Amino acid sequence: MLVQKLRLQRGWSQQQLAELSGLNIRTIQRIEKGQEPSVESLKSLAAVFNVEFSTLKEQGMDNVISESQSAEEILAFNQVRKLKGFYIHLAQYVLVVALLAVINALTTPNRWWVQWVIMGWGIGVFFHWLQISERFGLFGSTWEKEQVEKRLGRKL
Repeated sequence: MLVQKLRLQRGWSQQQLAELSGLNIRTIQRIEKGQEPSVESLKSLAAVFNVEFSTLKEQGMDNVISESQSAEEILAFNQVRKLKGFYIHLAQYVLVVALLAVINALTTPNRWWVQWVIMGWGIGVFFHWLQISERFGLFGSTWEKEQVEKRLGRKL
């Protein structure tokens, strides 16, 4: 089917396609074996592949797809999702630490146990920032692209 051809063109596994599209891996397997997908599944796949919905409905490969553009967009969306996750993590940290500091001040003002929470969770937030930060290039999107290219045999 067309879905399998598009997936293989990009060098994705079925698991990767499932994660990108939000579908179950079994759904991807069934679609690739020829089972008729639901409209919702087709819409998800069309969004991931950056093609028109009607293209997936048809079995032909007439439409030319800009692979680099869709790959760049997918990488950008993944980076934005990671950044959003970091901001949520940071907001939770600030709110919970503020609440715990108030509780600590009211219950045991002479003993600051909240410092351990601040330091422990703060280290977690720092490492989360390092993970998504592009400044150090440590396992960032550039590194991911290089690894994908290497595994596809395009760059050595």
